[in-house]
Amino acid sequence: MKKKREFTVVIERDEEGWLVAHVPELKGCHTQARNLDALMKRVREAISVCLESGESTQFLELVGVQRVSV
Repeated sequence: MKKKREFTVVIERDEEGWLVAHVPELKGCHTQARNLDALMKRVREAISVCLESGESTQFLELVGVQRVSV
């Protein structure tokens, strides 16, 4: 059985209300959906496609997210 891997998924909401997810460890791995359930299904599919295509992974550790006013 293949060991499951974990990836960090960054989720943002765009100006039209869509949820947009990207996976920093996989260059170009991103997707969008109208709701979180659909987004999580799509991001799993996107990760699988990136891995099947031989996309190399880059180790990045999520340290945190900050909002800054300037």
